Parts: sequence; structure tokens; C-alpha cells
Amino acid sequence: MKQRKLIFLFSVFLVLLFVLSACGQKPTAKDRMEEYVHAWQKQDFSKMYTLLSKSSQKRVSKADFIERYKRIYGNIEAGKLTARVQENKSKSDSVHVTATLATVAGPIKFSQNVAFKEEKQKDEKNLYLDWQPNLILPKMNAQSSVRVDTLPSTRGEIADRNGKPLAINGTAARIDLVPGKMGSDNDKTATIKQLTKLLGVSKEQIDQALSASWVKVDSLVPITTVDAAKTDLIKKAVALPGVVKTDVSSRVYPDKNASAHLTGYVGKMTAELLKQHKNEGYTANSVIGKTGLELLFEKQLRQHNGAEIKLLDSTGAEVATLAKKDPVDGHNVQLTIDRDVQDSLYDQLKKDAGTAVAIDPRNGDILGLVSAPSYNPNDFVLGISSSEYQKLSNDQQQPLRNRFTAASAPGSTFKPLTAALALTHKAINPDTKVAINGSKWQASSSWGDYYVTRVNHDAKVNLETALFKSDNIYFAQTALKIGGTAFASDAKKFGFGESLPIEFPMRKSTISNSGKLNDQGLLANTGYGQGQVSVTPLHLSLIYSALVNDGSMIKPRLVKTNDAPTFWKKNVMSADTAQLLNKDLIQVVANPSGTAHDAQINGITLAGKTGTPEFKQKQGESGRENGWFTAYNTDDPKLLVTMIVENTQKKGGSHYVTPKVKKVFEQVLKK
Repeated sequence: MKQRKLIFLFSVFLVLLFVLSACGQKPTAKDRMEEYVHAWQKQDFSKMYTLLSKSSQKRVSKADFIERYKRIYGNIEAGKLTARVQENKSKSDSVHVTATLATVAGPIKFSQNVAFKEEKQKDEKNLYLDWQPNLILPKMNAQSSVRVDTLPSTRGEIADRNGKPLAINGTAARIDLVPGKMGSDNDKTATIKQLTKLLGVSKEQIDQALSASWVKVDSLVPITTVDAAKTDLIKKAVALPGVVKTDVSSRVYPDKNASAHLTGYVGKMTAELLKQHKNEGYTANSVIGKTGLELLFEKQLRQHNGAEIKLLDSTGAEVATLAKKDPVDGHNVQLTIDRDVQDSLYDQLKKDAGTAVAIDPRNGDILGLVSAPSYNPNDFVLGISSSEYQKLSNDQQQPLRNRFTAASAPGSTFKPLTAALALTHKAINPDTKVAINGSKWQASSSWGDYYVTRVNHDAKVNLETALFKSDNIYFAQTALKIGGTAFASDAKKFGFGESLPIEFPMRKSTISNSGKLNDQGLLANTGYGQGQVSVTPLHLSLIYSALVNDGSMIKPRLVKTNDAPTFWKKNVMSADTAQLLNKDLIQVVANPSGTAHDAQINGITLAGKTGTPEFKQKQGESGRENGWFTAYNTDDPKLLVTMIVENTQKKGGSHYVTPKVKKVFEQVLKK
């Protein structure tokens, strides 16, 4: 037993002796190189310097070592470093390092031997690295320098269906000053004063630019950049002493205000955006989409500049190319938009606040998306002044607001949907004339002082008359016949409560705030597009597309494609119902008593529906009204327009809108 204990204790002693011996072993060259690599990966240049041999530290000071690494690695945008250290079997004081350093121009690869020296530093004997400049970058020596060349690329462009430009890479006009050509002090003062008026640039900004340390008498001193299309402004500016124009590359929006909310605009990268897009290849000098399609299609449109890292000798001559990444241009995007349609819509709206959407109801191609009033996106690209931006922001008509993405009460333009639901549920007979007494009605006395009112006073009304005369009472009663549960449920079949299947994000249309219609008054008001109904102009257009597609709603398309059109919602109504409603809506325009008779065009048969939703605090009081009109041509239908103009209460409601839509059809279909 004692012998076993002795053997056990002896074994424990040997293990402890081995451990203590191992703990006392000095780090190998591989260990020390891995320590250096660990600091290198973190770009801890100060730590790296402590691992250098005395002779290496004598060749380069700590300050120079750190500064050179920081400057070079900053210029090449050095990123992740991966490395492998292998022992050199023939030389214990040497290792072989293979490493890859990520840079702006792609990976740079190292493959070299690194020698170590055993020496005493700070009372500690250890192995220290015999550092050479080729550990900054391969092939470098003490006299080498590095140059990074940017290989430029171009951002993808946006065009309409016919190739007409909407967002392109063009030029802008930079307004420069040449100090030596500005004349006397009085002339300089007068020129600066004139420029502040013309360009909206402050005197302080111009003075600061002229007083920069690099400025000489013959220098071109940039003051601001303006839209090259502003020829009159540029002409007045360059007529001043010392003022010259320089063409510079810029994103250009040829359709200006007409397509501003659609295209959006690009802008310079900000610190906040750079943080949001970390590790996506952007730099502080990048341009990025800020709004509209420029933002939505950023991944397709964005360019990727290439780069080349050159190693130079002491004379500045190129010695080697360390890394090269080819530039990649952005992809062009061709839309279904027709710029002629876009411009026609905008021309009708530019003096008002409103929106318009145009589609081809046969294939879903979106031909126009307009919001008014608008702004010039070129001003934002070039750097809009704070005073101009404040002017836009404080404008009561909200030119920066995108109205075609918003949803609001559609008024009587909603009545064809109510009719479709009623016919589907057989809640009405379209030929039956319903007796309606007077111009106001309520379902029961529980409504108190509230009544549904109508403009016409027909004693008996059928579906056709109710549509072309826009009888609110008929459709309020029809909604009650359908029932709240069925109405709300069937509205979902038309896409209410869903996002539209389109790249451009738009507000969801809703049948009510809760999605239910369990209140009698709310249901009645919903029947003629009031209550809490809210719909986007594009969604309403898609609902109307069912009238020319045998009862199915077309799926919208914004990007041009050769693919066959598809339906978003199939069979939302029967083909017979679609045909019947189509016939009745023709009377809205063709019948002399129709609410859109003033939109009638010789040679073109239009069908459609007007709407004048009211926004009033109390019934009987005057209040805000919007004018709506949705119309399409019935013979070979290829254009469907929904237009909304805000605040038409003193302009005739929807009658202010119908001539505008008529003009669009005349311009587009008769060209």
C-alpha cells in the first residue's frame, strides 16, 4: 500500500515538474509573430512597435512608424486582415507569414519570411521582430510611397417607357470667382452683392471662400453650383467682373418639377447614412438616393467605383500595382411611365394642390404618377440653400409632400364598387326604380339631426340614373341592403387593408378605421365613399380596371417588362357586372345630366365617375371639399386617369377637375 502511494506521489511530482518546466519556456518566433499579427489585425500600431527589435526601432521612430501605417492604411482604406504563421524548420528564429489585407482596391496578399532577434528590452529577454517596410505593404522599402487612383464609374440612369430621360448623368454649372479679375475693391464689393442676390449665397460664404489659404489671384474659387438649364441666371452671373462658369458632373432631372416626387433625388453621403450603410462599400464622398425612385432603386442604380493601388519609388515613378478593382457601373432602370402623359397630368395640376395617376388598364403599366405643387429636384442635388428649403417647408400647399402615395376619402368615385358588391349579392335589381322622396333621408330617427343628402330630386331612381346623377341616398340605402359584414368582407377582395403590389410604397386603403362596418350610419356613408373610407388614387384606378378586364383587377407595373400582364385580384365581380357598370359609367359622361358631361370628347367615348368628398365638422356647414374624377376610354381602353384636386369647394367641386382630365385624354389619345 505504501509502495503505491510513493509511486503516485512520484508521478504527481513528475507532472508538476513538467508543467513548471513548460511554463518557463520562452515564446517561440511563431508565438511572437502571432502576437504581432493580433495587434496588426486590430491596427494597434503602438503595440506592434513594442514588438520590434532595437535595430528596427533605430531605423524608424515610434511616431514615424505609427504615422506611416495610419497614413497608408487610411489612404487604401485597409480593412480586415487574415494571416497564417508557419514555423521555419531550418531556422528557429524565422517564420513564414502569408496574409491578406482587404483594401479599397481589393485584397493585397503578403507572403514573406520574417526574422526575429533575441535581445533584452526593459529587463526582459525575448524574441523581437526584425521589421521591414514590406510588412506595411509587399515590396515596400524605406523610400517607397503609395498612390491610390480612383477608377470612376457612373450611376445607372432612369428613363421612361420610350427612352426619354428622367434621371441622367449630366453636367451642372459651377459659378467660380477669379480674385485677380474682380477689379477694384469697389468692383469686388459690387460683384459680391450682385452674386448674393442672383445665387442666394450669403456674403459671408463668398468672403470665406475668397479668404481660403490656398487662394491666389489666378485661382478658380468655387462659390456655388446651379442647374445648367438656368441660362438666364448664368448669363447674368458671368457678366460680372471675375465671374466664370465651369461645367461639372452632376445628376440631372430633365423633367424637373413634373416628375420630382416620382424620381426623387440623390445627395451627398452623410455621417448618419454612412453609419446606416456600414460595410456596404460607401464612403464619405459617395452619392446616394435620398427620396423617390433614386432611393427605392438605390441597389440597382448605385455605381461602384474601382480603385488601383500603385507602389511608387523615391522619384514618384510607378514600381508595381499592388491591387486593382475594376469599376462597375450602375444598372439603368426603364419605367412604364410615359413622360408625355406625366407632363400632361402635371400641366393640369401645377397651379393647384392635388395628384393624378394614369395607367394602361389592359396591362397594368403605370403611365403617370404626379403630385402638385412640386419642386425642382435639381436644386436639391446641387445643394439647396437653407432659405429656399425653408420656403418650401413653410409653404401651406406642401410642395414637398408626395400626394400620390396618400389615401383619402374618394367620395362618389367609390359608388361603382358599392354597385358591384350589391349586384354580386343580388341586393339590388339594376332596372328597378327605387322611390326616394326629397333631397334628404335617414334610416331611422336614431340618426337624430343627421341625414344623407342628394343634389337631384328624382322621385324614382334605378342604378344607371343613380350613377350618372350621383345619387347619395340610393347608394346609402344600397349599402344597408348589402349589410356591414358582407360589405367589409368583400372590400378585402378588392385589396382594402393590403399593400399595393408595386415597388413604390403607398398607404394602404381602408374601408374603415377598424376594418368593420357594424354601425348603420357608418355603413350608409361608406356606400357613397364617405364615412371612414380611405383609398389611394392608384388603388382606385386598379378597381376601375376590373370594368375593362371582365371583372378582374390588373396588377400594376412600374418597371418596363416584356412579361405578360397578370391580375392582382381575379374575379372581384362577374363579367356581366363589369359590362353593366361600364355601360352605366359611359352615361356619366355622355348623358347631358351626367355629372361629368363636360368631359365629353368628340370621337372618344369615355366612361368614369366624379366625386366630391366633403370634410366638415358639422352637417349643413360649409367646409373643405376635394374634387375627384376617374375616367377611361372604352374603345380599345389604353388610358385610365384618376385625378384629385384639393379645396375645390369654391371652384365647383369635381366640375373643376373634369375639364382637366378631358384635356389629358385629348393630348394623349389625339396626338
